[in-house]
Amino acid sequence: MTAQVAVRGHVADAMVTCPKTLGPHADVDDVRTLFDDDHVHMALVVAPDGRLLTTIERPDIPPAALASTPATEFGTLDGRTVSASDPLHTATTRMARDGRRRLAVTDGSGRLLGLLCLKRSGDGYCSDEGIRARADERERTRSSRMFARGLSF
Repeated sequence: MTAQVAVRGHVADAMVTCPKTLGPHADVDDVRTLFDDDHVHMALVVAPDGRLLTTIERPDIPPAALASTPATEFGTLDGRTVSASDPLHTATTRMARDGRRRLAVTDGSGRLLGLLCLKRSGDGYCSDEGIRARADERERTRSSRMFARGLSF
């Protein structure tokens, strides 16, 4: 994977500030549900105080894992976090080297600040605005389907 994106500035300049998260009591079923959205590549499990407990990617959960197993039994923080103040170039190079498109952004205390998301095309980063636009489009599509079926909402 080769990133073809401008990499000036710091991670904080490019991170998504509203990533989807799961709470500390989430289980494998919650993670699998989150992964139903093909735009979600990393589950972020967060403590009530905002500390990132683990990051989970699809391959971290074996198919045989029980749905009720706590999500915190899977994933890792190692190699999957970056500081908001790190140079964007460094983070992008690391993502390309490791073949990954997501890094959780944390502060010095391990508190989750956001998510650095390289677009599938490799030509930029996901943004809060882009995520909101996709969510709005999904809602419009869902509403249109319900209306076409004569369902009320």
